[in-house]
Amino acid sequence: MEPRSTSQDHNLLFLNDLNCPDAEQSFKITSLLRFPYRWLVLYDDMHNRTNENGESIKKRLLDLPLLADSDFVLAERKGNIFLLTELHKPSPNGSTYSHPRGIYDGSLQDSRPRRELYWRRKDIMGHPLTMSNVIQESNTTIYHLPREDRLLLQYDPFAKICWSHVRMAFEMLNATPRYIFSYRWGYIKDGQWSGMINDLRIGRADLGTNCVANSKRLEVVVFTDSIAQFKVKFIFRQPPLSYLANVFALPFSMTVWVAIALSTVLATVSVYFASKWEVKRIGLNSSQLDGSVGDALLLTMSALSQQGCSKEPKGLSGRIMLWVIFVALMALYAAYCANIVVLLQAPSTGIRTLEQLSESGITLGAIDTDYNRFVFRMFNDSVRAAFLRKIEPPKGKPHYYDLYEGVAKIRQGFFAFHSTVDSIYRRAEETFLEMEKCDLKEVDFMNARYPLVPIYKHSPYLELLRVALKRIRESGIQSALHGRIIIPKPKCTNRITAFSSVGLLNMRPVLYFILYGIIVSVFILFLEIIVNKIIKK
Repeated sequence: MEPRSTSQDHNLLFLNDLNCPDAEQSFKITSLLRFPYRWLVLYDDMHNRTNENGESIKKRLLDLPLLADSDFVLAERKGNIFLLTELHKPSPNGSTYSHPRGIYDGSLQDSRPRRELYWRRKDIMGHPLTMSNVIQESNTTIYHLPREDRLLLQYDPFAKICWSHVRMAFEMLNATPRYIFSYRWGYIKDGQWSGMINDLRIGRADLGTNCVANSKRLEVVVFTDSIAQFKVKFIFRQPPLSYLANVFALPFSMTVWVAIALSTVLATVSVYFASKWEVKRIGLNSSQLDGSVGDALLLTMSALSQQGCSKEPKGLSGRIMLWVIFVALMALYAAYCANIVVLLQAPSTGIRTLEQLSESGITLGAIDTDYNRFVFRMFNDSVRAAFLRKIEPPKGKPHYYDLYEGVAKIRQGFFAFHSTVDSIYRRAEETFLEMEKCDLKEVDFMNARYPLVPIYKHSPYLELLRVALKRIRESGIQSALHGRIIIPKPKCTNRITAFSSVGLLNMRPVLYFILYGIIVSVFILFLEIIVNKIIKK
């Protein structure tokens, strides 16, 4: 049997006539007295019915659990008119309050000052409301959070800003603020909820610190507005361009490289014909080109690399040709070297996605908090599963660090740290040089929306808290609180590139080229030896 849909429950109106026998029996299902159901109860004091204990039926209504979200209207007959009165309790154990709703004398006259429930019920008469605050970075938060002294903001900044918002919402509702602490957001383990979500599930708290909504949590709590839009991401410094690409091929575009190759071929052909003509006209000596293609190519490559050659043309036409080649390639060589120097110092922009970060070879780490040990196990796709294997390798120590150590590793480079971005940026503002702030990069691992405020699913104050939090945001108070506590990404106000020495990592393509050259030369040497022996036989 399919479960009944509740999408239209707000359209249900229960009509109860207290003058009917056993009318009060319908009030025993207390869940129907709550939102979203509505009640209209008719009463005629001329009958003045009592229950089996001799109590007035009307007075029995004052004992019903008509909490702050109820919509319970008593229509009391006075002659030819009905006086409509709202009944509700600001707190479960408090007194029942009544407010005029209107008069019905053939037409309805609404006497409510405001139609919105929030404006009629926002005073809960000092009833205590409790917030469950998640702290994971430092126990000092237990001391500083309730005092709102804005000290040690690098620890649990979002728990502190959430408490500031919620305490203000409590004051708007005339509630007594109370708080408890939890060291875990809330996850299912062995079929049981833990942490803050469990505090809300069992009614120990009315609402909690912002957290990410998911289908499992939606079964036990209700999510409302976002009051602290914190982000949890991988933060790292973009590695040098030479780490991700062959910088020795980047100074020129493909068309320029093709043009250089064609020019080299043309220069080789020109030198070849010039040297061949010189051999026929002048003769041959040890310092002169012998008129072969090999000597012409050797001279051209020497000019291309600005190294010179022991052999040279002796004729005027050949020397003029050689001078033109050296001058043209000197300008090309200077431009190439200048670009290489810039590229060796430049950061890359090649790491933008999770796949690129995973394949880059950068060391991965995470802040040593409870949620990271759950977050990396929440996903089953191959890309994110690779992150778990790198952060918690099968052999070796897991890569979990405290905030200071993690940010220090980010500064050293080739390290990505998973934590709340505000904590990292606050520490980076204190320790990074100006040029080190310019290449900071974020990559989102969870790809989740902004976290939301979880509220006890059966809380009668859900609507009141929702409206209060929205009023805080719309009035600009939320932006002011964020500006006081949240640190944005450090701005790169002056992009200065510090000179750094070139290491083996930067010279990797050149070393590969030398290695391949040695292998090819040794292969040619053995090939020449073999060919020479065959010829001698």
